[in-house]
Amino acid sequence: MACRNGCCCGSGPINEDNARFLLLALFIIIYLFCGAAVFSALEQPKEREAKERWVQRFEHFSQQYNLSKKDLNNFLRNYEEANVAGIRVDTIRPRWDFTGAFYFVGTVVSTIGFGMTTPATIGGKVFLMFYGLLGCAATILFFNLFLERVITVIAVVLKSCHERRHSKAILPQNGRQVLEENRAAGAAGGRRGKGEDLAGWKPSVYCVMLILGVAAILVSCCASLMYSAAEGWGYLDSLYFCFVAFSTIGFGDMVSSQRVVYEGHATVAYRLGNFFFILTGVCCIYSLFNVISIVIKQVLNWLLRRLEAPCRCCFPRRGHHPHRHPRRNVVAPGHLRSRRDPSIETDAMNESETDTGRRMSGEMISMRDFLAANKVNLAIMQKQLSEMAIGHPRQSSSSSRQNGFSGGVGALGIMNNRLAETSEDR
Repeated sequence: MACRNGCCCGSGPINEDNARFLLLALFIIIYLFCGAAVFSALEQPKEREAKERWVQRFEHFSQQYNLSKKDLNNFLRNYEEANVAGIRVDTIRPRWDFTGAFYFVGTVVSTIGFGMTTPATIGGKVFLMFYGLLGCAATILFFNLFLERVITVIAVVLKSCHERRHSKAILPQNGRQVLEENRAAGAAGGRRGKGEDLAGWKPSVYCVMLILGVAAILVSCCASLMYSAAEGWGYLDSLYFCFVAFSTIGFGDMVSSQRVVYEGHATVAYRLGNFFFILTGVCCIYSLFNVISIVIKQVLNWLLRRLEAPCRCCFPRRGHHPHRHPRRNVVAPGHLRSRRDPSIETDAMNESETDTGRRMSGEMISMRDFLAANKVNLAIMQKQLSEMAIGHPRQSSSSSRQNGFSGGVGALGIMNNRLAETSEDR
């Protein structure tokens, strides 16, 4: 049946960015429902048990000391207010001396926000809003620069290992190297031999994800040993605290370095170790999250290609109309795509480089370009890994020299790339 007014589904062609956004939103919603169901099944019975136990203790205490429930509730509310201000039954270190305040601002700029310390004055709350705005932005910039350097080191190490294996593979038994002969034979026969050019080699994003995952696990395991010995927590509880803190979730149910003095007269050393592990762990988990997000996007792209078959009229060929400009980011059938490498490449960079019509007006970066910047993230990291592995220095454009930033990866690389293009066109 022919389609009139666009598509048999009642809608026009689907933009690839919008399709990916909707698919990711659907995935997150399903993920939230599944998580809520699991946590409700695990935690609700214990919550009911604790509530019943508290009601019994409350009744027993009020009857034993002949106190009215109203007065007892008022007393408990007063204690809750004191607890928010940092007054607890157990002896803990002062919250707002210099060391305590330093620990607090560290949780603010790192976006951990445990919640065990919060400003109570109007001046403190107002100052926090301005302080956190600049501090969080600077810390996110630091995390992106850390990610860039970590990926650079990983790429150099992986390239060195690949070259070592490559050299062993092209050396015959008599010890003579036949790299040039293999290259000539490959060029003449149109085949890739053992002496293929290393310039086309690129580290896999899955290998980078594995290395970052191992690094995050090692940091968490070492930190858990320290927390178990110093805080008296179980090792599993320490691992739980490490994930909550390093991922900047920061529930606040478990907080490290809150005692006044630790046994063994190693209080200063423990607090320094706590600061080091939190900083290192947050950087590792942040880097791992960025790489995992790229893998998730690859899965979404794969799902989009699989969803093309049921209704191909929703996904027309690019440039099929002779008098119509090719629509950007329209999902095309999988066999028409030019992408062949399933490693970490996408068509984002090619589209961003060849699509000149979207900036003909000379306007500043639009909201659509900003939302589509996530599509460039994968290509930016691909370019970074390739250049660092090959050993070629990155070529800096005039715009990049003017703004003082190098082409990085992650959020820094995306925004620098997009703003440089826009300012160049203006």
